[in-house]
Parts: sequence; structure tokens; C-alpha cells
Amino acid sequence: MLKVIQLTKYERRVFMKFDICVPILGFENVKQVTLEKIDDVFMKMQSVDDKYISFTLINPFVLREYDFEVPDNTQELLGIDKDSNIIVQNIVLIQTPIEDSVINFIGPMIFNTNNNKAAQVILSETTKYGVAEKISTFLKK
Repeated sequence: MLKVIQLTKYERRVFMKFDICVPILGFENVKQVTLEKIDDVFMKMQSVDDKYISFTLINPFVLREYDFEVPDNTQELLGIDKDSNIIVQNIVLIQTPIEDSVINFIGPMIFNTNNNKAAQVILSETTKYGVAEKISTFLKK
């Protein structure tokens, strides 16, 4: 299993297109997405086929220590090896004020920039990370 402990070898392209290899939970019909960098913390993931389906993503490593293992079958589907450039992002539900926004840490999105394949991984370690953790928990006061 590949163990993800930090964002490494991040290619700083502004706009990329990815094929979804493992369905996004609740959005199984989304087969291809674009990934657009907003800033060093946030990205936008947009369905290619449905302009009404988009997600705001956040770099979890700027908020907390975050590590998990990518299952072998997902690594195989994404073509991930030790030399792969991967991006790990989490879906965030933006609220007003921003401090009320929540992050899904148990369903990270994994993007392989070498072959433009992506998948959502559902972590089984539900006691370590939450499905709806408030961003305010991680903001410096």
C-alpha cells in the first residue's frame, strides 16, 4: 500500500482534466472532471459533463497532520507507483462565515498528474478523521 503523508512533487499547473477511476460517493455519474487551482490552499473540481456539479477542494496538509494508506486496488486503478506525482485534496463545504465551513477528511480525492486519473478513497479509520470537521478547528486564533 502507498502511504500518503504529505503533498509531494506537486505540479503547479493551473488547469488539468482527470478521468474518475473510482466513483465519487453520491456522484457516481461523474466520469471526468477538471481541476483548477484557486490558490495554495483551495482548488475547484468541476464535472466535465454537468456544469452544475462542482466541488471546492482544500489542501489538508495546510491544516493538520494527515496520513492514510491508499488501497492497493486504487493505486493500481490510478497507475500510482513510487515515482508518481499525486495531489491529495479534501472536499470542503463552504459556508458564511468561512469559519462554519466543513471538511470531509474521510473521503480524500487522489489525483495522479502523470496520467490524469483520479479517485475518491473512503478511509475506514473513522475515529481518526471526521466526515464534517469545522475548518475553524484548524484556523489559528
